[in-house]
Amino acid sequence: MQLDRIDRKILDLMMRDATLPVAQIAEVVGLSQTPAWKRLQKLEATGVITGRVALVDPAKIGLGLIVFMGVEAADHSVEWRETFRATIEDFPQITEVYRMAGAVDYLLKLVLPDTAAFDRFYLEFTTRLPCRNITSSFAMETLRHRSGWPINVTTA
Repeated sequence: MQLDRIDRKILDLMMRDATLPVAQIAEVVGLSQTPAWKRLQKLEATGVITGRVALVDPAKIGLGLIVFMGVEAADHSVEWRETFRATIEDFPQITEVYRMAGAVDYLLKLVLPDTAAFDRFYLEFTTRLPCRNITSSFAMETLRHRSGWPINVTTA
């Protein structure tokens, strides 16, 4: 789908606050409500907008530990990759997973209550998935977290 400047403005607004009423979105992007609503519906129907969520402070719900875990695959077979994919689906503590180029094969972001919970996670994860090596880094402070993407809203 080709996005024009108005589509990108709508996306920028939605990434900042998905609760905005269509009337307010329309006003900001310079459309009436119906065309703004139709554009929003098209962005959802084409999969550009994949969902709408509430952002929650993890510390305020008892999830005060963020861990970045690097995983080196035991091997690079199809079987290992399938086991890896199945394993990560079973752990809600894993909030993001990236296949990497470089020193580690996969980078996982975990959100947990504390180090004891991480230890339990680690023991179960490594029991279920053979790995060559795992490295973990604990976040001391979140300096910046954004849920949206940097999108150009100024040019056509």
